[in-house]
Amino acid sequence: MATRERPLSPHLQVYRWQITMAMSILHRASGVILCVGAFALACWLLAVAAGGESYLRAADLLASPLGMLLLFGFSLALVYHLLNGIRHLLWDAGMGFEIPEFYRSGWTVAVLTVILTAAIWFAALQGGAA
Repeated sequence: MATRERPLSPHLQVYRWQITMAMSILHRASGVILCVGAFALACWLLAVAAGGESYLRAADLLASPLGMLLLFGFSLALVYHLLNGIRHLLWDAGMGFEIPEFYRSGWTVAVLTVILTAAIWFAALQGGAA
């Protein structure tokens, strides 16, 4: 039996990247990041409950540059997933189905994600310095 050259299904390299495509992929990725972050949060809560040395190790880890980077990534994913989830809820209500509205809402979510995440970190760092 001879092997036939079958056409491949269209995939990411076939399509031109659009904001709607990127937003969908980022929504799924942020959901995965939030799931992993929930386990990290549970570990931190266990360290708090254990007290003493366990808490100090967890606090030192989170205060390290890597810990801060992970916390920033988690907060960015949380804000993005929340805002894009609201966008999806609006779609479920029947709003925003015209192509210009898709793009406008996508860019709105992207810009607000950056602004709100920066505001959260600014407030957190100001509160920590006091």
